[in-house]
Amino acid sequence: MGWRRWRKSVNFALRGIGYGWSTQPNLRIHGVIALLVLLLGAVLKLRTWEWVALFFAIAFVIVAEMINTAIECTVDLVTREYHPLAKNAKNIAAGAVLVTAANAVLVGLLVLGPHLWKLIVSG
Repeated sequence: MGWRRWRKSVNFALRGIGYGWSTQPNLRIHGVIALLVLLLGAVLKLRTWEWVALFFAIAFVIVAEMINTAIECTVDLVTREYHPLAKNAKNIAAGAVLVTAANAVLVGLLVLGPHLWKLIVSG
């Protein structure tokens, strides 16, 4: 792949991220929560493996939210009328986001919890 083609691909991807950010309130909520978790991680001076776990959990949620948005856009392109399969597609995609968000909360508790507990106990 040539340099120009690669730049175009990156540009399209950045436009997709921008569209998601500007149109999806839940993506912005996940982004703000991720920023707060990362700031807390910096304060707590996490170890490398803990950063890796948090970054993977955060990325997983953001990617799921973006795929959910792509599925919603595609379904809306195909039909604006009610159809049970369209409803199922959207609900399943939303469920995937919920599963990844629940996973991220669990990872956050497992990574940050012990550090916060030490602060509370030694406090």
